[in-house]
Amino acid sequence: MIDLGRLRALHAVASYGSVLAASSALHCTPSAVSQQIGKLERETGTTLVERDGRGVRLTEAGHVLARHAESVLSAVDEAEAALAAHRDTVTGRLTVASFATAARALLPHALHRLAAGHPGLATGIVEGNPHEGLDNLQRGHVDLCVLDDWPEVALRYPPGIAHLELGRDVADLIVPSGHRLAGRSRVRLSATRDERWISAPVGAICHEWLVRVLPGVAPDFLVGEFETQLTLVAAGLGIALVPRLARSALPAGVSVVTVAPPPTRRVVLAWREASAARPAIGAAIEALREAWAGYEARAAAA
Repeated sequence: MIDLGRLRALHAVASYGSVLAASSALHCTPSAVSQQIGKLERETGTTLVERDGRGVRLTEAGHVLARHAESVLSAVDEAEAALAAHRDTVTGRLTVASFATAARALLPHALHRLAAGHPGLATGIVEGNPHEGLDNLQRGHVDLCVLDDWPEVALRYPPGIAHLELGRDVADLIVPSGHRLAGRSRVRLSATRDERWISAPVGAICHEWLVRVLPGVAPDFLVGEFETQLTLVAAGLGIALVPRLARSALPAGVSVVTVAPPPTRRVVLAWREASAARPAIGAAIEALREAWAGYEARAAAA
């Protein structure tokens, strides 16, 4: 019988492209990965990897077994989830990948609820952009993702990933109080093409969205934190498009202008279909739904 741990080592090398990267993902030494694959080769009587310069590459037989390993490991995930569902207890560890705004605005409430209601569940957060989150989810590094999905640069969900929309978040134009647009009730985004823009850094989904809807725009300031963007707007250095979920408070010296049509992003939860039966996944989804409902209630009352 093929050893599961050795299959996992081969699958990691196939997924990450090297023994070193696979060892990092598996939290072990490169030597341990090489030993596992060597044992697997002896176990199967087949050469699975071969030298390629200073690294290794999979043989054709190695690729065949790695594809089957992916199915086997997915089945193990499903079995573990089914067993957890049979126990009907929310325990173990749950790691959530999230974009920065949701990590600040939604996850504190959701994780507090999980800690209070399920003391046997350990939780963690990995902050990053949605592309990184989906990659980590697919590779099994995280259990649940909170993603921002703009329709103009829509995310592609890999096979085996389930998702649902948590809600929709509108973005408004933030301008200095003395700006020519400050008195407008609403403005079309095309009217801002020649302005000095403050935007998320290159590679961030918000930056991708801005340069897609305003072709030719070249932001002067590339800043990851929306709070820092707001302080730059208040200093009169430019304008920014800031989602409402990201605005806990506005500094003095800025005005909010509604954009027509309103730029809207979907806030989405995603998880592996193989782990859908795991009670911790269901509990986390419900906690995040509650956190979103609380945010909407506060926004409506403001």
